[in-house]
Amino acid sequence: MKEINFKSLIITFVVGIAIWFIPVPEGVKPNAWHLLAIFVATIVGIISKAASMGTMAIIGITLCAATQVLAPGDPVKSIQNALSGFGNSTIWLIGLAFFIARGFIKTGLGTRIAYSFIKVLGKSPLGLAYGLNTADLILAPAIPSNTARAGGVIYPIMKSIAVNMGSVPEKPETHRKIGAFLTLSSYNANMITSVMFLTATASNPMAQKFAKDLGVTITWGSWAIAALVPGLVCFILVPLFLYKVFPPELKETKEAPAIAAKQLKEMGPITVKEWLMVATFIILLVLWIFGNLFAIDATTGALIGLCILLLCGVLNWEDVKAEKGAWDTIVWFSSLVMMGSFLNSLGFIGWFGHLVGGQMAHLSWQLAFPVIILVYSYCHYMFASATAQVAAMYSVFLAVGIAVGVPGTMLAIFLGACASLMGSLTHYGHGPAPIFFGSTYVDLKDWWKQGFFMSVLFLLVWFLVGGLWWKVIGLW
Repeated sequence: MKEINFKSLIITFVVGIAIWFIPVPEGVKPNAWHLLAIFVATIVGIISKAASMGTMAIIGITLCAATQVLAPGDPVKSIQNALSGFGNSTIWLIGLAFFIARGFIKTGLGTRIAYSFIKVLGKSPLGLAYGLNTADLILAPAIPSNTARAGGVIYPIMKSIAVNMGSVPEKPETHRKIGAFLTLSSYNANMITSVMFLTATASNPMAQKFAKDLGVTITWGSWAIAALVPGLVCFILVPLFLYKVFPPELKETKEAPAIAAKQLKEMGPITVKEWLMVATFIILLVLWIFGNLFAIDATTGALIGLCILLLCGVLNWEDVKAEKGAWDTIVWFSSLVMMGSFLNSLGFIGWFGHLVGGQMAHLSWQLAFPVIILVYSYCHYMFASATAQVAAMYSVFLAVGIAVGVPGTMLAIFLGACASLMGSLTHYGHGPAPIFFGSTYVDLKDWWKQGFFMSVLFLLVWFLVGGLWWKVIGLW
């Protein structure tokens, strides 16, 4: 019972019941409106932490089946529709990628990669930052949980280096030595790497699925190409920007490469299983990037990768069963995608998009585009994860943009990116935030202040550099 917040749970049900009994607007099907009530209540429960995300997802699925909002008068079809999310290939892509990511952690390959970059680049705070961030970038395509990537690989190494450089969590006067700088650099770099690949964080495939429901098709390759240039520019600028506005007291970290070299020596030579992990990773990237040439979609590619790891002994079935994050994601992802998809197929998203779009009809798409992005982006203050924001708002904002003429693929990818990029705003804005904030190196005021500055930097780069790049590749 400890995971249940009864006060928040009561508020959640009150919100759902209130929406359910509001008179159904003209042009909306009654069951679509009632599904909205369940969906909004589920999102409110997730945001307010009334219960775990998985618990709220199961409650949402159960209510959809019990009330028959997905197939009025047909209980069998209703339960089939309520469970339909579990048959979605996008959801299994993320689940499979979690399993594959376990190989990086189990073999130690992820840690070896991070220490290798620190050994080469770590003679200065900027070099340390780029070393840690580059390791994150390399791991991002194959580790879909940026929380696991940050918490399982990057954060422990970052903190160890900071402590060895004299930044001790228990001594606030030492935080600005280097710990605070590395904390904000590593966290914000994680937000950037999370949007550069479709498989880098769970909210991206959810955005892909909702975009497809609205007629916008995005592949692994098209997402990576669109995000490549603005992503790399942000990746380069973040440490430089922080070094200017939030500089570390230390200007040299000559000891860091020696620390990394010692850790690598203790790890020993690269093992056969690590080489197998590298080979599998390369195969996965080839299948994800060029899968269309072989008639292999991204989920099939992930299945092939997992089979290779299981057959080679890099992973065993116990590893797959024990990967709680994957099974948890599959459950709540299935619930939210199912409800979001049916809100669209039952006509609610289209109705609401045209309703709001009508209010913006006097605007050209060039003016409507930044308005949509800015409103969507700064609504992230209300959310504790990119997934919750995408589930609650993505389809509506994309539908509004399409209704006023914004090029669909450009808007779909930008909105998908904003949900993660805006994790920079708060100490709860994305899964890795509590991990890095919990180091105590950065106080709340500085986190929010630098987070806002970072959000402005991200949006400027994506509007200006991204806009020019998307023109070159024909997205508008």
